[in-house]
Amino acid sequence: MSTGGAPASTLASGRSHGPGGAAQAAVSPTESVKRTIDEVIRILDDREMQRPGRLMERRKLLEKVIAARFDYREMAKRTLPKQWKTLSEAERKEFVDLFQSFLSSSYADKIEGYAGEQVRYLAERREGDYAEVRTRLVSEKTEIPIDYRLMGKSEEWFVYDVIADGISLVKNYRSQFDKIIRDSGYPELVEDLRKKSKEAKPPKPKK
Repeated sequence: MSTGGAPASTLASGRSHGPGGAAQAAVSPTESVKRTIDEVIRILDDREMQRPGRLMERRKLLEKVIAARFDYREMAKRTLPKQWKTLSEAERKEFVDLFQSFLSSSYADKIEGYAGEQVRYLAERREGDYAEVRTRLVSEKTEIPIDYRLMGKSEEWFVYDVIADGISLVKNYRSQFDKIIRDSGYPELVEDLRKKSKEAKPPKPKK
C-alpha cells in the first residue's frame, strides 16, 4: 500500500476542507493507514479465507476494506486533471465507478501476493487537511518504500495517492489515460476501463 518524500508544496496544493476536515480527526493519518493495513493482513492470514472455495469472498472483503480508506473519486479526478472539468456529473460518476472497479481488483490482486512481509511506519507529515505517511514493506530479501498521501474529509483521513518505490499510482494512471485520450478520445478510455473491469482475473490459491 505506498512511497516517497513529497515536498510541502505538493501537500499544500489541495483545497482546505475547513473545520469539518481532518484537523479535528480523532485518529492520526498514520493510525488510519495502520488500521487498514492491519485489517488487510488479518484477512490474508485467516486460514479459513485461504480455502479455494472462499477466495472470491476474501477478495470482496479486501476490496471493501480498501474502499473504506481510499477516496476513489478524488483519485479518479486527479487522473483526469483536464478532462474532469468538461464531464457532466453523470459522466463523472460513470468514470469513478469504472476506475474503482478496475483499480480495486488490480490492487487487491497485488495485495494477495502478501507473503508475511513486515510493514514499518517511518514518518508522518501533515499540512492542514493533507498528510503523507511514509512506510516500508520489509521482507528477507527486499525493502520497498511505500508512501500514502491522504486528505481529511468529515473528520477522517482518506488515501488519494499511493507511491510505491517512487512511482505515484495517480501519476502513472494519469499518464496512461492522457495518452489514450490524445490518441483515441475520452470515450475510448471509458470503453477500455469497462473491458478491463469485466476481464478482471479471479483470485487464485497460492501454490
